[in-house]
Amino acid sequence: MQQKRQEIGIIGLGKFGTFLGQRLMELGHTVIGMDTSEDKVRKARDELSRVFQADATDRTALEQTGFTELSKVVVSVGDAMEASILITLNLVELGVPDVWTKAVSFQHEKVLSKIGASNVFIPEHYGAHQLALRMSVPGLVEYLPVGKGLLVQRLSVDKWKGKSLRQLDLTNRHGIQVVAVRRAESEDFDYLPKADITLAEDDELVVFVQEENLGDIDP
Repeated sequence: MQQKRQEIGIIGLGKFGTFLGQRLMELGHTVIGMDTSEDKVRKARDELSRVFQADATDRTALEQTGFTELSKVVVSVGDAMEASILITLNLVELGVPDVWTKAVSFQHEKVLSKIGASNVFIPEHYGAHQLALRMSVPGLVEYLPVGKGLLVQRLSVDKWKGKSLRQLDLTNRHGIQVVAVRRAESEDFDYLPKADITLAEDDELVVFVQEENLGDIDP
């Protein structure tokens, strides 16, 4: 499925905001940046689609630069809690439907959620959690913060050899869902495998698993 190209705004062009913008550009999106710093705007000019030097705490600046016409805006203004709260409130009240705001503490996160931010994130906490899981969970591919936490994990088949996915009944018995299988002799994964496929030793699986069920898996 081809992803929909989006026009995304980023307010705050520090290291995090600029890196996020670069990654979004690599994914094919249009990224419009804003910062009060002339130096940061100058550095980001060659990285992003368009960049404005303006104060996003001023509603008029948001309207004149077209940020109120965007469907998605990220607020990443570092440790400036008062500014991030005011900018988020401006965007919400001006009708931007999807506002993502960077928080620096749980108290900050709570306030941002109360004033209507669609998504609030603390990059350091998310990154530390990802790193802790990668260090602790063999084969971890990704952590998806859905519910209590959904993991994408790679597993090598040993005890499950000679059995089909239907026989293993992994979803009902262990709360995991197999989304891909790579045969030991192959370099490629087969996605959405059929239930009757029989596993062999050293085959590799990619599975979705709830974080709470990690201890139940012994392939």
